[in-house]
Amino acid sequence: MLTMKDIVRDPDPRLRTKAEEVTDIDGETVSQLKEMREYVINSQDAETAEKYGLRPGVGLAAPQIGLNKRMLAIYVENEDGEAEYDYMLINPKVKSHSVNQTYLPGGEGCLSVDEDIEGLVHRYQRIRVTATTTDGEKIEIKAKGYLAVILQHELDHLDGILFYDHIDKDFPNDPKIGAKPLE
Repeated sequence: MLTMKDIVRDPDPRLRTKAEEVTDIDGETVSQLKEMREYVINSQDAETAEKYGLRPGVGLAAPQIGLNKRMLAIYVENEDGEAEYDYMLINPKVKSHSVNQTYLPGGEGCLSVDEDIEGLVHRYQRIRVTATTTDGEKIEIKAKGYLAVILQHELDHLDGILFYDHIDKDFPNDPKIGAKPLE
């Protein structure tokens, strides 16, 4: 089971490295991705999170656990405690995105960044992502709103980008013209 001790923390240079494509979906790769998904699920369960000292997260990218692989896991529950979004993606790529942007009004956080960094992170409102599943199936995800924000945050990790790189240094809390807050 992954815990916070397994999470690579900023300023570790592995977080600033562009991850390599996964060329073979072998048992080890599938196992690593399942462990990443399990961390995210466990971190959202209050009892488990407290027992193991897990910070809550909705996504985890391979570089965040020291793996130089283009893969990520996302898990978000709805109000009924059921999976609303549940993805384990290998070699995800943005196929297209909207012109319109959005942002989380409270800013973003990251398991790999220990301090709170104030500022708005502007993201595309909608994106289309292609990826491969652990079964080798090619899929396309049309995401909007919260899922689009999560995907962009995790995809950034695969390119060595951290969320605070997107914050305007001079005007950190000013929304871009036309950007709408995510509700």
